[in-house]
Amino acid sequence: MLRKTLTALFMIGVLVAVPSVAEAQSLRGSKASLDRQNQQARAHDFTFLRDGRQVRTFTDSGLLVRLPGNSNYQLSAVSYAYARPEVKLFVERLSSQFRAACGEQLVVTSLTRPRSGQPRNASSRSVHPTGMALDIRRHNTPACRSWLERVLLSLEGSRVLEVSLEQRPPHYHVALFPDPYRRYVAALGNAPATESKGTYTVARKDTLWRIAKNHATTPAAIQRANNLRGTTIYPGQRLRIPAAR
Repeated sequence: MLRKTLTALFMIGVLVAVPSVAEAQSLRGSKASLDRQNQQARAHDFTFLRDGRQVRTFTDSGLLVRLPGNSNYQLSAVSYAYARPEVKLFVERLSSQFRAACGEQLVVTSLTRPRSGQPRNASSRSVHPTGMALDIRRHNTPACRSWLERVLLSLEGSRVLEVSLEQRPPHYHVALFPDPYRRYVAALGNAPATESKGTYTVARKDTLWRIAKNHATTPAAIQRANNLRGTTIYPGQRLRIPAAR
């Protein structure tokens, strides 16, 4: 039931389609993935920062922005809580969905990391020094891990990031491609909006049919307004209710 719930919630505003992990790319890192990450760093004309002093300079100039954490995500052992603005946007969007799906905060364990602060096992080609990468802690709950991996791999399939699962310690390394990701988000925002009469929080024993009847609409209209593929809903889920036609 939890797996169906997470899949249904994932469909609300994240992606249009949800390929299975088996259908998507692998979480294993590769030379080709590093090549793509570095190609994007060059295409964006990003500087590989040498030390904390350069991080502060880039922060003062507005090229890097602070990620303070909020109710949806927290930082853990992050040396420099700064990243490219698009990385902040990515974290805020992803963590909001993750919190709604799993009821817990997303945990970010690394953001901008200058070359002087790289761990011993880091690749010499890591893009962490550019501010376009982050690390996300691997969750202990299998269903939550599956949900997060589906999201990240689907976004990789949309060519807005590269993701790999690292083992020491277990975390997801994400290299975000700022310009493609910004265009991706803008395209979502430009999608035709459904006229809405508000939102509704699903209660116990609710069904789509019952909610539709009580709001003078149809189950199909609610599905379209919330990008739901099926009829699975769960208590606490917030649904957009389309206006009656």
